[in-house]
Amino acid sequence: MQAGRLKAAVALAAAAALAVGASGCAKSERDDAGGGAKTGGTFVFAGAGDPKNFDPIFNDDGESFRPIRQMYDTLIQNKPGTADLQGALAESWEHDAEGKVWTFKLRKGVKFHDGTPFNAAAVCFNFDRWFNMKGAAAQSQMIYYSDVFGGFAKNEAEGVGKPVYNKCEAKDDGTAVVTMNQYKGAFPGAFALTALSIASPEALKKYDADAVKQNGDSFEYSAFANEHPVGTGPFSFGGWDKAKGEITLNRNPDYWGDKAKVDKLVIKVIKDENTRKQELRAGTVQGIDFPAPADRKALSGEGFQVLDRPAFNILYLGFNQKNPKLKDLRVRQAIAYALNRQQLVQTKGPGGTKVADEFMPDTVLGYASDVQKYEYNPEKAKQLLKDAGVQNLTLNFYYPTDVSRPYMPNPQEIFTVLANDLQAVGIKVNGVARPWNGGYKDDVQQFGKQDLHILGWTGDYNDPGNFVGTFFGRGKVEFGDQAMTEMFDAITKADGTVDEAGKKAAWEQVNRDIAAKWLPAVPIWHAPPAIVVTKDVKGLVASPLTDERFNTVSVG
Repeated sequence: MQAGRLKAAVALAAAAALAVGASGCAKSERDDAGGGAKTGGTFVFAGAGDPKNFDPIFNDDGESFRPIRQMYDTLIQNKPGTADLQGALAESWEHDAEGKVWTFKLRKGVKFHDGTPFNAAAVCFNFDRWFNMKGAAAQSQMIYYSDVFGGFAKNEAEGVGKPVYNKCEAKDDGTAVVTMNQYKGAFPGAFALTALSIASPEALKKYDADAVKQNGDSFEYSAFANEHPVGTGPFSFGGWDKAKGEITLNRNPDYWGDKAKVDKLVIKVIKDENTRKQELRAGTVQGIDFPAPADRKALSGEGFQVLDRPAFNILYLGFNQKNPKLKDLRVRQAIAYALNRQQLVQTKGPGGTKVADEFMPDTVLGYASDVQKYEYNPEKAKQLLKDAGVQNLTLNFYYPTDVSRPYMPNPQEIFTVLANDLQAVGIKVNGVARPWNGGYKDDVQQFGKQDLHILGWTGDYNDPGNFVGTFFGRGKVEFGDQAMTEMFDAITKADGTVDEAGKKAAWEQVNRDIAAKWLPAVPIWHAPPAIVVTKDVKGLVASPLTDERFNTVSVG
């Protein structure tokens, strides 16, 4: 997830404020139905950045998805701790021989947090809402939808293609049939995307969910997105105190699945990495994400639980080919050879980090072991720049602040190392630091202001299209050049191949050609991110997709 942004909401209740004190785990008298152990209290988790908002469809970054995952459900979800699929709001699903018609048998007796029923009509309302979204501003913010479903009923944003979605029919309350215009390799995995969570139709209508306005480089979202999100998840929205940087979620006693073991979940936004660590040690928070590589051993030695996730991600250095000098493949290759990625892995990467040779993990179908590799070779970099006739090259290198991502634990340190490598071969670097959800993602992905940038992705589902297709599919403003038709066509063809063997071969060739012929970016590393909790936290299951659900967590 990129990646890839909240307005004021109600203040936290006084009880929640007390629960976030030094102990962080006030007890209730509620017993766990499974065995009589005391449960209740509050679990406080430190987020690394502000969420964008709480409407799933308008989000594409982990800090927004963390609370959203607790409040909403998808039709299909990932089995805890894996990238395997299991039923969620849909108990089962099947498709026709062409992979175009998907039939979902839905879970019965489920209600949204506002008391309205979940059924096939609600599923179709959500799918039709996404497809019929109006306005360039709104469509431009539906990044996951565009990646998966292409275009809309009427395309108003730039860079969207033909619609993949055709229609949704409620055969009866318990059966929803979704029809596509074409097969796409993303399915069924994409039905588990947090962005495609199912929201209450009544709340969406009541709180004007589709109202998205653009003011310059920023966007304004609806009352639904900011103050009244309504899903079916194990927690319901309790408020967001912007001054304190605290999001409060309350236990949903009517949840259809495993009910939350704590009464409240508080996500406390702490943007500074050292401060997050200090609050963990002080006991004012019980969990932090993405600890610095150097801190893992120390925290483990102090008795904290350091839970490693398998590396299902990629960090890359992207080229914006709106800069005419970066259109020359030799210049992009020179930059690739200039980067000492192995040293970066050793000095800045978490333990177990590996240099990446292509844009997806080797566990994903279509990984090609024989791609062209760019070993560190500054002399070759200088020669390529000379061959291209490029001298005194100056590049604006964007990097984010106020964030720590699974693939990018300390953006400023990574930027500094890469910038030094570039300057060593004669490339002048102007560093441009922008807040993650306060300009960086919009500057890079919406407006393409940069020459170079660092970004990455944690896979959402196990399919090559979720990596390569997400990065380099048609219409990506991030990379600037809309004329790489051959690459776009190859990705589209590979993604539309139904036969498993043919799909594998097609994606392998795409990966070879990306490395040797197109090089829209340089893969940097695959890093296994960790999540850390105090020793009294039980039940947290670390996910390779960073898809942790907190309803299983107890404290004390």
